[in-house]
Amino acid sequence: MKKFYIVGFFILLCFDTLTQTSFKLAAVHTAPAMLELAWIGRLLVEKWVYVAVLSYIGAFISYMTLLRHAPIGPAFAATHLEIVTVTIISVLFLGEKLSLLQVAGSILIMAGIFVLGTEREPEADPKPEPAARVEAKDVA
Repeated sequence: MKKFYIVGFFILLCFDTLTQTSFKLAAVHTAPAMLELAWIGRLLVEKWVYVAVLSYIGAFISYMTLLRHAPIGPAFAATHLEIVTVTIISVLFLGEKLSLLQVAGSILIMAGIFVLGTEREPEADPKPEPAARVEAKDVA
């Protein structure tokens, strides 16, 4: 089951990163963003818009599959690792600058995900005794 989580979270991370990166590329290729017919026309023919939508659907399916099996806390925390991967992709491939504050934030995000990801599920209480059945004559 642990392998399922690792592979599942990796797939989710890839879809999430691709989604956000595709949104960025779509914004760059359709600029300037103005709510007018010409901009909407550029959006409709921009391939990165469709990559973003399809990868968003992939992320949704991956997340729903993980939630079916994984505890909600670590699953939710892992979805935020995309902030770090998108930042790295932006610096390496999109020419964006990385500040010391972004590095510190990324480290804190990864630490938080690690803490939440290693949290153990609380032990389930032993099965409670069934409540005594109350008869109508006992109430009166």
